[in-house]
Amino acid sequence: MSASTTPDLTPALAQRVHRHHVVIIGSGFGGLFAAKQLRKANVDVTLIAKTTHHLFQPLLYQVATGILSEGEIAPSTRMILKDQHNASVILGEVNAIDLEKRVVTSQFLERITETSYDSIIVAAGAGQSYFGNDHFAEYAPGMKTIDDALELRGRILGAFDQAELATDPAEIEKLLTFVVVGAGPTGVEMAGQIAELANKTLDGTFRHIDSRSAKIILLDAAPKVLPPFADSLGQAAAKRLTTMGVDIQLGAMVTDLDANGLTVKDSDGTVRRIASRTKVWSAGVAASPLGKTLAAQSGAEIDRAGRVLVNKDLTLPGHPEVFVVGDMMALDKLPGVAQVAIQGGRYAARVIEDGVEAVRAGKQIPERKDFKYFDKGSMATVSRFSAVAQVGPIKITGFIAWVMWLLVHLLYIVGFRSRLTTVISWLTAFFSRGRGQLAMTEQQVDARRAMFYFTAPETPGSDAPVTAPEPESATRPLQDSRT
Repeated sequence: MSASTTPDLTPALAQRVHRHHVVIIGSGFGGLFAAKQLRKANVDVTLIAKTTHHLFQPLLYQVATGILSEGEIAPSTRMILKDQHNASVILGEVNAIDLEKRVVTSQFLERITETSYDSIIVAAGAGQSYFGNDHFAEYAPGMKTIDDALELRGRILGAFDQAELATDPAEIEKLLTFVVVGAGPTGVEMAGQIAELANKTLDGTFRHIDSRSAKIILLDAAPKVLPPFADSLGQAAAKRLTTMGVDIQLGAMVTDLDANGLTVKDSDGTVRRIASRTKVWSAGVAASPLGKTLAAQSGAEIDRAGRVLVNKDLTLPGHPEVFVVGDMMALDKLPGVAQVAIQGGRYAARVIEDGVEAVRAGKQIPERKDFKYFDKGSMATVSRFSAVAQVGPIKITGFIAWVMWLLVHLLYIVGFRSRLTTVISWLTAFFSRGRGQLAMTEQQVDARRAMFYFTAPETPGSDAPVTAPEPESATRPLQDSRT
């Protein structure tokens, strides 16, 4: 049962105090599908998340490029679970898990809540990894949150607006150069949509610049596009992007990055500079810091990405009540994709339910079967009417793969209304040049820099105010600091 530092148990809650209590951390694919799997179980479920929504992360790039609104891919978690009466939602960021006491500590604003559990499913997901260069984040947002997507939308559209006002050809070129770092599925999809935005949607909307002159660069240190896919599919995606005008640069490692561009080291050792105001980072992920917390207490190992090496039943060594699923777990080299999280969350929920039912019936708890992942295939869209798909040995490209991509993504969007509005938005974007979500605000664009400014550490032993440099605006002209 949930034990908070504030209110006492109400009569209604007191009646549930003896039921098995399952705490789920995270409202992503793993956490939400685990909660829904337990809807008929004789347990109480508490889902703790740091956001109020369930994010359909694979479509974030469409929010960033004006195809979809954030509400279409991020429905309220409370509304999703409204009719599941054995589930409740707590808003807060989990900063501690005590495995011995079986207590989770979370914080929302200044309020700290402690929640006890009988079983726990940790599905806190992953964030963007800058491979030890976290300062890159200020100038190259990732694609992990709604804030990231809205900020990128503002940066991309704002670059065109600034170019319209500029008179220096070098400045215009820098403003109209968009660099996407990482040629995996997210990078390919993002580069393709920026190209379509520039070549189709914005074509003819400016009077002093030609949006079609925008240069889109797709960078990756790897030697191929879409490394997780078969070589033929990566080549097909690269061919389509090249046709759209995307400049693909492989074997190129980013060594430095600032407001005005990035420094790249090629595979032959050549170091060069790319001038660009708008950069997108999609090159790596790092698991939630909770992974290290769990590993330190259980003796489990973690990999280079911070993922926890779990047992075959997705539990921690010596803690059969603690399940780790999704992007936080490392098992049999499974990829960090939505299907792994969904299947892992459902598996953990079924194991918990089977154990609870056995205890209620006075029977021996059944032996757990190993988690088996069923690979339903991989897909990536390149542009309108063009995608690549791999289902086992079957490889599909072009329009058929694109239709498959549409249907699969519609299937996993939560809620009928979200599906309906998504279809309408897709019809507008894919069968015309229009996009219905091209609004941006200065607050969305500059919020990250403001956070860097206001959270800068004060000088130890000094009462002086924070003296970090005032954040530069991404929506107003910026003086070049280097040539």
